[in-house]
Amino acid sequence: MNNLENNEKNRENKENTLEIIEQNGSVRTKKNGVSIECVTIIGQIEGHYLLPDNQKTTKYEHIIPLLCDIERNEDIDAMLLILNTVGGDVECGLAIAEMISTMTKPTASLVIGGGHSIGVPLACSTDVSFIVPSATMTVHPVRITGTVLGAPQSYLYFKKMQDRITDFVVKNSNCKRERFENLLYRTEDIATDIGSILEGKECVDIGIIDRLGGIGEAIKQLEQSIIK
Repeated sequence: MNNLENNEKNRENKENTLEIIEQNGSVRTKKNGVSIECVTIIGQIEGHYLLPDNQKTTKYEHIIPLLCDIERNEDIDAMLLILNTVGGDVECGLAIAEMISTMTKPTASLVIGGGHSIGVPLACSTDVSFIVPSATMTVHPVRITGTVLGAPQSYLYFKKMQDRITDFVVKNSNCKRERFENLLYRTEDIATDIGSILEGKECVDIGIIDRLGGIGEAIKQLEQSIIK
């Protein structure tokens, strides 16, 4: 292959990589024979309803098949989930978290910026979770905007949904149920709302996140897991 053909092939590969990043928010990196798929969840998780065009979103219909490919693809050794999210569709976010928690390949999550709302179970869903010191996570109960049918069944639905989220976080982290529920319903931490805003180190101290660290520590952890 001459230099012209080689340059053309490199250009096509770069364009394909940029297209995958744009569509799915993921990129595959390989070093020393170890291949890691980096998946990003940013903005709001767009679920069953379309969000306005001026909002940053992560579409769950992109993430779910991507997770299936990572699990089955022989060329991928591990997955790094990078979170900077304000939350979004609760049911779809929890569905993604459930899929990640049952993957057989080594997984790690890294919270940068924020991992709010349904981002909390997503961060907990991997084998090991990391958060940078400057990041925050907002813990609050399930809520909805718009018209709600004022019937006892509506409140029961919210409670069941919250119980599903709480059960998942408690099962997949080191945070005790009582502590997590206390964080959900604090009234002094968030103006005009209830819940808690937690900084990086506090997330680790409480047990929601495993370790403080950045991308270097997260990738090193995955590489060690692959070698084992």
